[in-house]
Amino acid sequence: MSHKSWMKTVPTENCDVLMTLPDTTDDHTLLWLLNHIRLGIPELIIQIRHHKHTRVYALFVTATYESLLRGADEIGLRKPVKAEFGGGTRSFSCEEDYIYENIENELHFFTSQERQNIIRYWLENLRAKQGEMLHNIHFLEGQPIIPELAARGILQQVFPIHEQRILNRLMKSWVQAICEPQPLDEICEYFGVKIAMYFAWLGFYTSAMVYPAVFGSLLYTFTENDQPSLLPRPQPNQTSRDVCCVVFAIFNVIWSTLFLEEWKRRGAEFAYKWGTLDTPAESIEEPRPQFQGVKRISPVTNAEEFYYPPWKRLLFQCLVSLPVCLFCLSFVFLAMLGCFELQVRMPSAPQRASERNG
Repeated sequence: MSHKSWMKTVPTENCDVLMTLPDTTDDHTLLWLLNHIRLGIPELIIQIRHHKHTRVYALFVTATYESLLRGADEIGLRKPVKAEFGGGTRSFSCEEDYIYENIENELHFFTSQERQNIIRYWLENLRAKQGEMLHNIHFLEGQPIIPELAARGILQQVFPIHEQRILNRLMKSWVQAICEPQPLDEICEYFGVKIAMYFAWLGFYTSAMVYPAVFGSLLYTFTENDQPSLLPRPQPNQTSRDVCCVVFAIFNVIWSTLFLEEWKRRGAEFAYKWGTLDTPAESIEEPRPQFQGVKRISPVTNAEEFYYPPWKRLLFQCLVSLPVCLFCLSFVFLAMLGCFELQVRMPSAPQRASERNG
């Protein structure tokens, strides 16, 4: 079932993330997942819906405002600070929640993207205990449950719900707008900093490409007009063409240098404005569900992780990856030699014709 169909079937606006299960899902699987989410993440509010046409179950997931505040503190979400407390942005803290702007407004303090990011963080960190299993799926201790179920096909889709009101506004001010600056702040509030930074770079790059395009067109016009007039078929002067190529190459070197330096400044301005300039490096992502390893404490981050011994990886590379690569290279080399041998042994078409005429 498409995302747009589920968007139209949402019975209430009190939903941030939607999880769908296939129509073959049995009651045991549904109750097992529901109980684990409610016990492991008590902050979440889950409503079950059943689509009567496709017979697909869906879990509508949201959280209360107080729970979202605790989640923002947990993930270190950066929020703007009131002017009387210094302004700027800083990581949210429940102990000093009074210093943040719009903290009293439950509807506007968190954007939809921030709410969904907090809920996604909780769902992805729902971990299995030792010995837990669902049907033929055996979970390792501390293994994330939701990514594993999504990889096995038990969870069909996990995606955020859009706000049609904001989408319509962005459609008018962004998609349908012509020759107007992009609403980067609105894009950042709705889609997040990464998406906004991408479109900021794309707009800056497109604008910067005007200079080499105009300069290159002028050089091309100059080269085509610089032709000897005495020849019946005038040809461009080779000397002027070479000079223009050298000039254009020097221009591109200067333009690319200025482009990179200007984007560094522009990107730093956006990062400071959106509160990501002094953000620490992102935490290590969870390994993919197919990853197998031994649970241990990381000597770098002091956090629990799944560890795969390097000697096993090296053994696999030496006994499997390397022989397969060598076999493929040998096969390609022998095929190339065979093609050369066929070209030598088989006479060309003119030789065959001369032999037949002779």
